[in-house]
Amino acid sequence: MSEGGMTVLDGTHLRSLQVAMPDSEVTFTGAQVLDLAESEASDSLFGLSLPQCLKSSALQRVNVDGVSFRRSELTKEAATSKLNDYLTAIADELKDEDEFAMLAENIFTDLDIEDKGKISKGEIRNALLHMGVEMGIPPFEEARSRGKVELGQLQFAELLQPILQEVADTLAQKHVAVIHNIRIVNGSKLRKLLTNEKQLNNVTEKILQEKRSKKDDQKNTEIIRGFLEENGKELGLPPSEANEAVVLLYDAVLADVQSGKCDAESEDVFGELVKEILEKFAEQLEANPIYCDLDN
Repeated sequence: MSEGGMTVLDGTHLRSLQVAMPDSEVTFTGAQVLDLAESEASDSLFGLSLPQCLKSSALQRVNVDGVSFRRSELTKEAATSKLNDYLTAIADELKDEDEFAMLAENIFTDLDIEDKGKISKGEIRNALLHMGVEMGIPPFEEARSRGKVELGQLQFAELLQPILQEVADTLAQKHVAVIHNIRIVNGSKLRKLLTNEKQLNNVTEKILQEKRSKKDDQKNTEIIRGFLEENGKELGLPPSEANEAVVLLYDAVLADVQSGKCDAESEDVFGELVKEILEKFAEQLEANPIYCDLDN
């Protein structure tokens, strides 16, 4: 729902979605259904990752046990139906949740860097900056001074709410156009790739072609890393030259893969290694999205 210049994440965006499973397969696992639904939901919510508690509650709405359902197999028709049921359930959860309380709590926690349970009253301006353009708050100059009065979480929420309402009312009367060149990479595009066997096989084949052209003494992980650093943007990875966080991401993912597959000669095992690495990238990016320039 949009109120003036501010977007309220109440599930309206999700209810307008009609998503179908890829045509590349006849049957799908429950894991593919859930991953695609959560990826679509995240994309619709400006790249915000869904809290685990919200996903669990949404699954309960559709009478699904997340663990057993992930192992189940469904026809394309059944998978598409369950996919859209899950998206609707997520939308319902967003509508029912006390969104402002959740938002205020998350922002308060982020600003309380000393973990004192108190923040300066002057942090209200930083709270608006923290929310940023993605949530409808236009940018403004940094605060020059900080208030000395300290607020608890409840006081912070009570003070923040009327300020946000005033911002929304003002933007409804006088819109502010903001051009920003930041994109959020949260693994959603990568998760879509992982649910599409045909696309995943195409990527694996391209990396195998790289492997066949390399020297025998080059490690599989080095070959895969080189390919992903060069072509990762098309797959949904952040560009390798974006910032130091991307380098650390690559290091963390590749250090965590199963060592037994790293030296495998079999192309089937190599394909499993590629998939495992992409899955780990998707997990890491969902937990810790990376912000980078649109120009990269």
